[in-house]
Amino acid sequence: MAILVSILGSLFVWGFRHLPREGWQVFAVIPAQKTASGAWNGLNLTFYGVFNALAYTFAATVLILLLETAGVPRFAWMSLIVMISLICLPAAKIIARIIENKPNTLTVAGASFAGILFAPIIVLFINRISERFGGGGLPLIPVMAALGIAYCIGEGIGRLACISFGCCYGKPIDRCPSWVQRIFGPFCFVFTGKTKKIAYAHHLDGRKVLPIQAISSVVLTFTGCLSMMFFLEGGVSTALLIAVCVEKLWRWGSEFFRADFRGVGSISAYQWLSLCAIPLVICIALSAPVQGVGNGPLDIRVGLNALWSPQALLFLEGIALAIFLYTGRSRVTGSRLEIFVYSDRI
Repeated sequence: MAILVSILGSLFVWGFRHLPREGWQVFAVIPAQKTASGAWNGLNLTFYGVFNALAYTFAATVLILLLETAGVPRFAWMSLIVMISLICLPAAKIIARIIENKPNTLTVAGASFAGILFAPIIVLFINRISERFGGGGLPLIPVMAALGIAYCIGEGIGRLACISFGCCYGKPIDRCPSWVQRIFGPFCFVFTGKTKKIAYAHHLDGRKVLPIQAISSVVLTFTGCLSMMFFLEGGVSTALLIAVCVEKLWRWGSEFFRADFRGVGSISAYQWLSLCAIPLVICIALSAPVQGVGNGPLDIRVGLNALWSPQALLFLEGIALAIFLYTGRSRVTGSRLEIFVYSDRI
């Protein structure tokens, strides 16, 4: 846990300092189509995709670590991650399009709600298949707790993607309550670059804004690490309730300090989705039996050893590549390239 906190803390200190700058939006440009003038229209690959891939892969790593530690077989957790991804990734775009009426946007809140809604169904489906072939199944409460922990840590890292792209931004600090200005005034973000969303959507580039993405990163990763400690001590129901309830309540409260468009109304649909998820998870935690985890602390070395295997490493590398290709190709920015030869170097 100390190593995990140190890694995340170092990443956040670096990211909060550098990512609001203009140069940290586009990671690379690929020549895509030649124009009549001889230049090329480029496909922008963004740091938004890089950090989303990092966040999703880190979350998957935490999930595998916890499930292997709890004794879940490899086939079961691989099936779980694939099926959850096939539901949540499209849901992130579909729900955002319904709420915001924009075709090229994503919502983590919508993906999270879809995951909570469908996770018990996926667990039941995988268990039926495992029973038919004589394999081990998925214990519902430990799986839900591991998913909640992984989501908290993954979303905390994923907020770095929002900082690099300039989305999910906070209100100008001078529009915030006085107590917010006193606490967070010295830590404000100032975004630069006309291609960042904060610039072309609300013209707030160059102004001090509340660093709501950074605050979310700290709150969510702290919640995830705290829940992980309870999980590893055997308190999986407590870990589930802490991870989901704190994250959803934070989603509800933090959106009041955001300036980006979140749908119509003073209370957004994302906030309502977050509140609806809390009683659902409480009912699951209170009604479903805790299976698959014995009394007392778990041996995390079991999970760490499982991570250091070719199957797990290749699986995580595949996830990273898939998420980067899915979220890293910019659909709202473009570029023009001119490719030439240095005559004096021939």
